[in-house]
Amino acid sequence: QVQLVESGGGLVQSGGSLRLSCVVSGSAFSIKSMAWYRQAPGKERELVATITSGGSPNYEDSGKGRFTISRDNAKKALYLQMNSLKPEDTAVYYCNTVSRSYYWGQGTQVTVSS
Repeated sequence: QVQLVESGGGLVQSGGSLRLSCVVSGSAFSIKSMAWYRQAPGKERELVATITSGGSPNYEDSGKGRFTISRDNAKKALYLQMNSLKPEDTAVYYCNTVSRSYYWGQGTQVTVSS
């Protein structure tokens, strides 16, 4: 059974940085295109960034120029470096495949204070 475990969130001031991690167990991680998503209070879960199995990234406008998605296939790990954080980035962040194939993990809370 595939398990997604996100970590690295926290409380940070506006303009600060955080690096999120996601470890994926029990799957053929290296062949999957993966993604980061986020869900703010009262809003639907939204896509933040994707990365192909070969490492090609793509970003939604919300994080373009500020976020960097990366992966380590040997460690079955996915990362999201977030810089210049804004209060509107406050959300619970989740990883999954681009097709949302797996059961969601618990996510990691990111709170950006103004």
